[in-house]
Amino acid sequence: MNTTVNVSGMTCGHCVASVKEELAEVPGVTSVAVDLNAGGLSPVTIESSRELTSDEISAAVEEAGYAVV
Repeated sequence: MNTTVNVSGMTCGHCVASVKEELAEVPGVTSVAVDLNAGGLSPVTIESSRELTSDEISAAVEEAGYAVV
């Protein structure tokens, strides 16, 4: 399954790495791709073996220090 969310607040490669790392820890996530739009909304595509809840995704992104919008 693929899920795409918009994340605000990312500005650099370190931001991308943090978000990818936290999302990768969510059970069922097989890959994470981020299209960095520094200073704006960055689309994040999450591939998973099961349906993810919006709460799971938001919690992981917030753990990295950013917000799903």
